[in-house]
Amino acid sequence: MSDTPPDRLSNDPRSKFHDAALLERGIGIRFNGVERNNVEEYCISEGWVRVAAGRALDRRGQPMTMKIKGTVEAWFLDTAGEAETPAD
Repeated sequence: MSDTPPDRLSNDPRSKFHDAALLERGIGIRFNGVERNNVEEYCISEGWVRVAAGRALDRRGQPMTMKIKGTVEAWFLDTAGEAETPAD
């Protein structure tokens, strides 16, 4: 596996951009300079993330999401402890 995350990735198993093996490694997301841990889906090239909109559910029982545009950075969480130490 490479050390760069894919351009687009989703938590939803019904999505064609879902990849369980990559999600097991852990993905870190920085959106507009702030680390986020509630991202459902992201796209680096198009510059957006999809996050849950509160506790609301759609008619199928899935959480409602909203797309927010901005700068997106992604990295694998498991490589930080092996190769280098994060700077404080």
